[in-house]
Amino acid sequence: MSSIRSEPRQVGAQNIGCEGDLTFVELTWNEGQIEQWIRFGHPVSEERIDHHRRRFGFAPGTIFGVNRWAANAYGTVLSRFDILQVATPGTPMQTLPYLRPGGTLLLSTHGWPKVERVLQAIDAIEALGIDPADASPDYWRHLHNRLTTAQPAHTYTCLQHRAWFKRRSLGL
Repeated sequence: MSSIRSEPRQVGAQNIGCEGDLTFVELTWNEGQIEQWIRFGHPVSEERIDHHRRRFGFAPGTIFGVNRWAANAYGTVLSRFDILQVATPGTPMQTLPYLRPGGTLLLSTHGWPKVERVLQAIDAIEALGIDPADASPDYWRHLHNRLTTAQPAHTYTCLQHRAWFKRRSLGL
């Protein structure tokens, strides 16, 4: 395995906004068996369900990344990474087993080599001083498509990021 590490991120418990507008992500952490965590993103609420499960709430329009890993006695059986954008109320959305009610899936990949490429892309964005949660949704779709076709992806640039912020400020 590579030296790429993605540590679980802790967030403070907050209660912001109307719970009806939030999208909830339920994650399990059972050391060495099932490990799921938010790699990036800004939850506005956090609830501890029990010793192994937590539920995070995200506001409409926000982007976050979820890393999921599972193993059994013989080794890794699941290595997945999903990047989602929380859907606004009344818009179509995709559902996933750990996501309620749903969101827009920008990137979904499985298998360690592809997950590693996603983690490298996230690290490269962070190296630019950019929060991956603020990166363009189009870039995450581009990365997903390149991973699917086993093609090299373009790197995210500061120029691309500025263009995304200008486009977003115009409501496009």
